[in-house]
Amino acid sequence: MAGETVITFTGNVVADPELRFTPSGAPVANFRVANTPRTFQRDTNEWKDGDPVFLSVSVWRQQAENVAESIKRGDRVIIVGRLTQRQYEKDGERRSSYEIQADEVAPSLRNASAAVTKNSQNGAQNGQQYRQQGQSQGYGQQAAQQPYGDPWTNGQSAAGQWGSAVNEPPF
Repeated sequence: MAGETVITFTGNVVADPELRFTPSGAPVANFRVANTPRTFQRDTNEWKDGDPVFLSVSVWRQQAENVAESIKRGDRVIIVGRLTQRQYEKDGERRSSYEIQADEVAPSLRNASAAVTKNSQNGAQNGQQYRQQGQSQGYGQQAAQQPYGDPWTNGQSAAGQWGSAVNEPPF
């Protein structure tokens, strides 16, 4: 990926992610994040807010569905992805907007805790279930466990689970 600008951005989600589907059925989630830098002024012994930075974020495929289920407005997140610039005209003026094509989206654990729930191996079925039920779980909320034979989530021992001499997972 030569020539791409890779960025790690930490900020607060401005609005709930919007999950849409392309005509071919690929899920995409879009949302905006904001970060306001703060600096300490030694002469006045106070914190001063800088200008806020707002960035649009887009996430694709299974991760888009996971983001839509897990992240909500006000959550602090960490995003790793590629920074892109879009140019457009509005009222005869040429303008620019910046967007992150996210590779990773995660909750920040600075001031919160998160319970991680692993998706089943059939991610499409999990996403379809989300669309049908319309459920939204914040990342601090406990989601219902789906039994799918993963030894790390159902409490079973991994010894002999996969039937090989070295107990390698089946993937």
